[in-house]
Amino acid sequence: MRFAARTFVLAWWFELVLPRIGLGALAARGRPARLRRLAKRFHALAVDLGGLMIKVGQFLSSRLDVLPPEITKELEGLQDEVPAVPFAEISAHAETELGMPLARAYAAFGPQSLAAASLGQAHRATLTDADAADTGLRDVVVKVQRPGIAGIVDVDLRALRKVARWMMRIALVRHRVDAPALVEEFAASSFEEIDYLHEAAAAERFAADFAENPRVSAPRVVWERTTRRVLTLEDVSAIKINDLDALRAAGIDPAEVAQAFATVMFEQLFEHSYFHADPHPGNVFVTPHPDGTWALTFIDFGMMGEVPSRMRSGMRQAIIAAASRDGRGLVEAIRAVGALLPGADTVELERAVTAVFDRFGGMGFAELAQVDPREYREFAREFSELLRTMPFQLPEDFLLVIRTASLTSGMCSTLDPAFNVWDAVEPFAQRLLRDERGTIVEAAGRGAMSAAGLMMRLPRRADDLISLIEEGRLTAQVPSMDRRFRTLEALGRRAIAGTVFAGLLIAGALTRPDDTVLGTVLMAASAVPLLFAVFAGRR
Repeated sequence: MRFAARTFVLAWWFELVLPRIGLGALAARGRPARLRRLAKRFHALAVDLGGLMIKVGQFLSSRLDVLPPEITKELEGLQDEVPAVPFAEISAHAETELGMPLARAYAAFGPQSLAAASLGQAHRATLTDADAADTGLRDVVVKVQRPGIAGIVDVDLRALRKVARWMMRIALVRHRVDAPALVEEFAASSFEEIDYLHEAAAAERFAADFAENPRVSAPRVVWERTTRRVLTLEDVSAIKINDLDALRAAGIDPAEVAQAFATVMFEQLFEHSYFHADPHPGNVFVTPHPDGTWALTFIDFGMMGEVPSRMRSGMRQAIIAAASRDGRGLVEAIRAVGALLPGADTVELERAVTAVFDRFGGMGFAELAQVDPREYREFAREFSELLRTMPFQLPEDFLLVIRTASLTSGMCSTLDPAFNVWDAVEPFAQRLLRDERGTIVEAAGRGAMSAAGLMMRLPRRADDLISLIEEGRLTAQVPSMDRRFRTLEALGRRAIAGTVFAGLLIAGALTRPDDTVLGTVLMAASAVPLLFAVFAGRR
């Protein structure tokens, strides 16, 4: 809370006060360095506090729609690695959850943790003969939540909700983002992540989606040794997907792994609508088989994403709009996905989208892949500031899609520097276009009917317009001009206030030698118009 309060005070001083007294250029020059320092301080704070704060940093690093790149870039490297809890505490917590001593629950339980995170840690174990006979498994990995983590999560979320309410008192923030809604989205995903029954069910659902695909596997769940705070899974440790030397030593081509990994990830996104949202190198193994084949083995299903019906509908609209190069239609599709706040002024966004269509709209995937990356960067630079000023608020599911696609592309490029993500996406995109062809034809037909109706109504509307001009009742609304006039009015009021301030101050200074009381009152009263001149237009 102290960190948030200090951040708000600094933002108020540099973004509101300094520009009001004519030092806006000075504040703007130091903004990038100031934001990087802020992100570094939060990075250190998150590592120190643990709990949900590391997850908060990772969540914020994906909010390209809300935060500037100076902050998101710094938080990208925030890793969920913290010191392990002493084994005595972990074993006592696991025994309480399982309702029996570890020596009875498992034939062996390794005291050294395989991995320690802010919410829990993992240990290798061996099932008893009876459990091994029932499950067909012997070696397992046991994830145990950190003792007391539920209380820490509750405290962290209460602090975050309070900070979100503070943020909504700031007009600039209030018009750009619904901060309490963001916190509630984060809270929902956090509660799912600390419920190991939810993770176990997600692992089984993922395995069922790829039951017919020998190239994909997931660890089996030992339900007899699983609770909300203890999760027992098959030990599937193998070659880390980014261990190039180990892959080549096993006779596996990393480029082939890259292609298979991309296909599997985009199949989850486009076909199953249920996907692993945290496919970093520690969560994906390459498992060699005795017959020379291999499989991709996924672990850690605490963060899963789902493409809801609303998003699928929005994606269909986007496909139709992109196929017909309809900038306004694409913006409406973005709104349908839920990525724009209600009442957002999208005229500039439509202009930017239309410009992209004008340049890239007629290209196929192969042609897009050949475009100079510098040209993409130039378009991104030109429109990045516009996108950050737009009232975007990407839904959690959509953010997970973006995060997953980004991690997939980065991993494949590590495995194969010549990897082209367009080649992996094209089959799925073409399939979606084929599925939506009938919808596109229907949309084109509706557009033609709408255009015909407009042509029929045009003479009458032109006549009405001429009548308004003749009667002198024609009015026009120009939002940009209205904003400029409001700004000029505010400047005029501040100029008047400044004149009154100067008059009162000078009058007080001249009167004070002869009448101390009146002079003092006049000089004190000059503070009122001074404050108005500095803070006019702010509550």
